[in-house]
Amino acid sequence: MLTPLVEHAPLAARRITADELALLQDVHRACQAKVEAGDSNGYYYENSLFHQRIYEASHNQFLAQEAARLHAALQPYRRMQLQVRMRLESSFAEHDAIVAAIAAGEAQQAETLLRDHVMIQGERFNDLVASVQQLKRA
Repeated sequence: MLTPLVEHAPLAARRITADELALLQDVHRACQAKVEAGDSNGYYYENSLFHQRIYEASHNQFLAQEAARLHAALQPYRRMQLQVRMRLESSFAEHDAIVAAIAAGEAQQAETLLRDHVMIQGERFNDLVASVQQLKRA
């Protein structure tokens, strides 16, 4: 199910243009500003743009549309997982490594990093659910 979210990473690493890389780096800096401000809602918005920039840089319209569709379907869960302690900082660090791999044209590394990033989001969501369940019992 997560395949469309990660398959565009190696394509982006191979196909990204200088202008697209500049846009990706711009949104990455915007994410950093939100992390520094502790603004999880603002980060959520910039994070969506970050992923959109990678989809666009893949230059695969079908894959980009499928990834965007799946990304949109998971939005409520993705927003909630940003509430887990230290998730903003961790997410930004993961993005930082992804940007570096894409900028270097390291397709396999970009794919691995993005796959790990997506999987961590799922794990953090499970942590959040466990926290909520503990609060209900208290």
